[in-house]
Formats: sequence, C-alpha cells, structure tokens
Amino acid sequence: MNNSVVSSLCALAIGVLLVSWPGDAVNYLIITIGVLFLLPGLLGLFTYFVSSRQSDPGLRMHFPIIALGSSLLGLWLMINPGFFVTILMYVLGILLVFAGLNLLMNFLYIRSIAKISWGIYIIPCLILVTGIIVLFNPFQAATVPFILLGVASIVYGATDFFRYLRYHHRKNKNITDVDIIEE
Repeated sequence: MNNSVVSSLCALAIGVLLVSWPGDAVNYLIITIGVLFLLPGLLGLFTYFVSSRQSDPGLRMHFPIIALGSSLLGLWLMINPGFFVTILMYVLGILLVFAGLNLLMNFLYIRSIAKISWGIYIIPCLILVTGIIVLFNPFQAATVPFILLGVASIVYGATDFFRYLRYHHRKNKNITDVDIIEE
C-alpha cells in the first residue's frame, strides 16, 4: 500500500475516534502529559540513586526534589485526569468571563469619549457568554476542540484518499521508455 493511503486511513480512523469519544480523548491527552512528567522524573530519581552509590562523596548529587515532584505530578495526572480537565476548564471559563467584561467596560469607556457602533459589543458579549457556558459545563466544553480536530481529520483523510483514488493512475501515464546512454 502507498504511504498516502495509509496516512489517509489513519487520519480517518483518528478523526472517527475523536468525534465518537471526545471525552476519552481529553482524558488520554492528560494521561499522556502525565507520562511526559513521569518519565523524566523517574530518570532523575534513577540517576540520583545510581550516583549515590559512588564512593566519592564529591560526585554525589543532592536529592532531586524536582524529579520527585515531576514523578508525583505525572502519577497524579495519569491516575486522575478528569480532575485536571475540570480545573483547567474552570480557569479558562473565569478568564473568558473576565476578558469579556474587560472588553465591555473598555468599549463603554470609549463610548463616553467617541461615538462607536452597537455592533462592536457583539464580540465581548460572545466571549462573556462562552466563559459562562464553560463555567457551567466545563467537561463538555473541553471536548469541543477534540470534536473539531476529529472532523478536520476526517475531512483531511477523506480528501487525501479521494485524491489518491482519483489521480494516482495518472501519475505514470506520461512516462515513456527511457534509453540508457552510456558514457
């Protein structure tokens, strides 16, 4: 099989999985981040324990607090990913609410100085409403980017697969026999 076909099928499969189970995708992303914290932390702890066996006290390292913290954070992320998704979404919701309110207040201030259209208030209101929605439904809001990523992956995979099926037979159509010229 051609690399293009394989990449198209993989993109389609990933897209279907992301659209079908976006909540699981969020959790797996957090678990992956946990692994990325855990592995360097364990490596740092391993290096410490190997170096502490050396007889030369000048070569011994101090206990790696950061490596221990990284390992513990990685384990916590892996064991309880939903907790971190919820916290992250609440922080994002609060930031969106403050950003919307800040924009509204700035536009109200500008309105006292200069004439501005009422249409300018649409974006700050949308930001404010988005923040409120995220605060009241944080986990659902966390899955939306994964659904969009899944749809984009499906479109990419289908388009690339269609391109391969439609145009791959034309690839070698204009090639004629080649005569080898000896030097």
